Amino acid sequence: MVQGLKADVLIIGGGPAGLTAAQYAARANLDALVIEELAPGGTALLIDRLENYPGFAGEHSGEELATALRSQAEAFGARFVSGTVTALRQEPLRQEGGAFKAVLEGSPEGEAAARAVIIASGSRPRRLGIPGEAEFLGRGVSYCASCDGPFFRGRKIFVVGGGDAACDEAEYLSRLSPQVTLIHRREKFRAQKALAERVLHNPHIEVRFNIRMLEIHGGAQVSSVLLEHIDAGAPSGAPYEAEAAGVFVFTGSEPRTAFLNTGGGCTVETNEGGYILTDQAMAASTPGLFAAGDVRACPFRQIVTAAADGAVAAHSAARYLDSLRGEAY
Repeated sequence: MVQGLKADVLIIGGGPAGLTAAQYAARANLDALVIEELAPGGTALLIDRLENYPGFAGEHSGEELATALRSQAEAFGARFVSGTVTALRQEPLRQEGGAFKAVLEGSPEGEAAARAVIIASGSRPRRLGIPGEAEFLGRGVSYCASCDGPFFRGRKIFVVGGGDAACDEAEYLSRLSPQVTLIHRREKFRAQKALAERVLHNPHIEVRFNIRMLEIHGGAQVSSVLLEHIDAGAPSGAPYEAEAAGVFVFTGSEPRTAFLNTGGGCTVETNEGGYILTDQAMAASTPGLFAAGDVRACPFRQIVTAAADGAVAAHSAARYLDSLRGEAY
């Protein structure tokens, strides 16, 4: 088995942050290696209509943007490898090899070494943690409208959430079915005003505020959900059952950082939610380690901010590598 990929900078994750970092690192004449476990683009691939990325308006999709970002990165010389990083270890600096070593699963190379690492591994959907959610995953429960929405064409669909993703995905689903119900446990949306207004005025979407989903029921497939009204955070009235064929959950996300802070692995400072803390240069608490995009602790998560993070992280990684060579300016 071939072992030991080497690069100047290792980029973990191929979403907008990682792809932008790869482009900027390669333009800085660094050997940039991107490790992505699925397809380059990350969660941007799930966006049906991309309308708020600067200069990319109209009927473009997240997939089109992701394809363009990868093509740009490759044109500048960035390399890509498929695999899952299961551990990130820090080693003493050596003349050959690197200070960091990523253990890869699902890749024949087995591991990759670099002197600088940009973590752009993104986040995963947060689960509701209610009875029936795990049992009916793939049988009526989904976290991706563009992936599974067509299976519920014309049927009763519930969307759970109140942020940008919930509103955006409810809009998409409303083009497949006139029976979309969006429930949110608070009294107003957290989504951007333009998205919220579009949902509120969509005749195919029924919006119910102050509603919480308690359980998901069914046999071979989802057939109903158990709901309750909540007032000021407390239940108000008896739970009631509602017919449902599909349940789409968009209630936030959790950082993909399982490969960090493990036994013998690289230790990185995070906040209470597990998101990586960085300074303005995207530098994490460990020298040579940078973070960008949804995996980083930040107040606003959008494709445009992820791309900006990636550019800054690549620039900072290049300066860090210059300092190791005594070439800092």
